[in-house]
Amino acid sequence: MRSLRKSIYKSPAQLRLMIEPGLATAASLDAVEALLAPGVTTLELDAAAEAAIEGRGLKSNFKLEHGYFHTICASINDEVVHGIPGSAVVGAGDIVSIDSGAISSQGWNGDAARSFVVDDPSRPDEVAARRELNRVTEQSLWRGIAALYSAQHLNEVGAAIEEYIESQGDYGILTDYIGHGIGRSMHEDPPVFNYAVRQRGPEVRPGLVVAIEPMVTLGGADTYVRDDGWTVVTEDGSAAAHWEHSVAVHKDGIWVLTAADGGAAGLAPYGITPTPIA
Repeated sequence: MRSLRKSIYKSPAQLRLMIEPGLATAASLDAVEALLAPGVTTLELDAAAEAAIEGRGLKSNFKLEHGYFHTICASINDEVVHGIPGSAVVGAGDIVSIDSGAISSQGWNGDAARSFVVDDPSRPDEVAARRELNRVTEQSLWRGIAALYSAQHLNEVGAAIEEYIESQGDYGILTDYIGHGIGRSMHEDPPVFNYAVRQRGPEVRPGLVVAIEPMVTLGGADTYVRDDGWTVVTEDGSAAAHWEHSVAVHKDGIWVLTAADGGAAGLAPYGITPTPIA
């Protein structure tokens, strides 16, 4: 009997259904950014993100992950990803990474992350280093999205991300945590690497939807998971940044589902104009 394999490519109608969860995810990160300041707890940030998603009539997809009970992951300083919101207080000079996602009533998902550096005039050098780390990580994401626009195969994205980061200085690129396909499940095939690999990966063609998410540190790439079973922390205690967007390839071009402008501002330096999904 021939085995059936689920296609990684979505139909145009399915792509259209992914627009709203992407926008709700973006709105949740906007709400976090508006609230973020010294003295705010990560649980307060979580509540703001949840209110933004529910205000658009959607729900958190993070809460559907087995054993997870929050809308966002909030990771501070040496925490790279999967930090659990709680009583932790944001401090001056912190770098805070927020990962969020939304699911529509039809079961389609959005997933995105941003990092923010809180100002601290008493530590200008440390804040400057963290801001540069954040800039490099964000721009590596846009470099990867720009590569997707013209790529023949998906793994060209990871090569572009790695090349950009290495051109900017001595940073650590996490290899244990990578991007993924997204659709009716938040995490689907194919894997999306943030570094060059020998395999070419699947063909880039209309219907491909991927979450690209580089995670970069000021030190090494080795990490461990705290006893809570979730929070990923750098082994050497170095600060980390995390940026992510869900991106759709369609017949007329690409569209960043988790950016309100479809990625226009981020792609402009590359001469790329994203095209709305018709």
